[in-house]
Amino acid sequence: MESTPWPERFVDLKRQIVEATPDYEKRLTESWKDLLGELDKHTAEIAQVGPDYIPQVRYEDLDKLSAEEVNIIRRKGSVVIKDVVDDSEARAWKTALDDFIKANPHVEGFPEQDKQFFMLYWTRPQVQARAHPNVLKASAWLNKQYHAKSGKPLEGVDLNVPLVYADRFRIRHPGPGWDRFPPHVDGGAIERWEDESFRQCFADILSGNWRAHDPYELEGRLDARSSLYGRPGQATIFRSFQGWLAMSEAAPTQGTLRVFPDLVLSNAYTILRPFFRPTVPLDSEDILKPENWVFDISTPDFPGILILPNGFSGPRPTPELHPHLRLEKTMTSVPKVNPGDMVFWHCDVVHSVEKEHTGQEDSAVMYIGAVPQTPMNTEYVKKQAETFLAGINPPDFVKDKPNTTYVGLGVDADVKEPIARVAMGLPIQVA
Repeated sequence: MESTPWPERFVDLKRQIVEATPDYEKRLTESWKDLLGELDKHTAEIAQVGPDYIPQVRYEDLDKLSAEEVNIIRRKGSVVIKDVVDDSEARAWKTALDDFIKANPHVEGFPEQDKQFFMLYWTRPQVQARAHPNVLKASAWLNKQYHAKSGKPLEGVDLNVPLVYADRFRIRHPGPGWDRFPPHVDGGAIERWEDESFRQCFADILSGNWRAHDPYELEGRLDARSSLYGRPGQATIFRSFQGWLAMSEAAPTQGTLRVFPDLVLSNAYTILRPFFRPTVPLDSEDILKPENWVFDISTPDFPGILILPNGFSGPRPTPELHPHLRLEKTMTSVPKVNPGDMVFWHCDVVHSVEKEHTGQEDSAVMYIGAVPQTPMNTEYVKKQAETFLAGINPPDFVKDKPNTTYVGLGVDADVKEPIARVAMGLPIQVA
């Protein structure tokens, strides 16, 4: 998968990680075999059920869900929240974005010859959608799925206060050929192993106790550095969930999102995979048998992580390198959504976009994730607010070309509600 050789220092990193656990080879091997057995069972169920495996709830019911219903969402790591915004309002945002693109033909996007994914962050519809009280309240509900294991108050952290992370939008046309987004995980590549704080999020997995892994434990996330190498487009903040808001109908096969809907299993497998290698060829029909895998930390590579000129990308699991995920059968399309519905997936969830859009209408979404108030996030939002007021790209993204201007950007006055102004890092207006 990678053409650039891995630096030998990553052999030392693997050794350093496992040596923190007594009798590590035995414990990790037993844990790996146990994990493969669970994957065998659960991947079969996921493949059989299909899109109905993804939980769906109504926005107005979020605070009425039973503990069991919430636990299902937490375990699967993905959820469709219906009717967050009125259909008519969401459709109007799509129309306004179409108009913005026509008024600004120089906008950056891809594919170059037929732009459908746009490097735009501050159009008025985007600003209005992020500032919508229901969008922010849904984000807060998701943020509150996290907790501090110690139970102690954490300085500068308030999960009831949602923040805004400005991201892009797509208006995808019907047709094939959309291969930019194969199965992947955002929010940190090699950093998951290399950064000590980030690695702490997976401590139970790395110590041979994957069943105790809690993807919603907050403390390791607070200082986790997801961008050690400063690669543009790599989020430097902590998003509890990634998400999008639908501005059109979209159903399975119509260019929608796909997820691997078992967060604990995919985390455990992704994190442990670099410490094991197969003893049979990757294309062997016996590749899934646990006895054909052995513990091995003698090589520096981390399967699924790509080496780039300016850092690392991934994790990007593939059927070849991560066979036990059975991605061809388990990457599950989210159920049909209508304008105003939102889809969210935990920051560690393996996700992709369908290659083909078989529908008749555009499939349009705005990317709006859930972001809690933490010291690191608050600091980012302050810098982001400056770029908003200046009408330039946010700090995490590639800078605009010099002298780029747009007609119809959102402005300070478009953010009215106090909850939205706090989320955007803007001062509260006193009447």
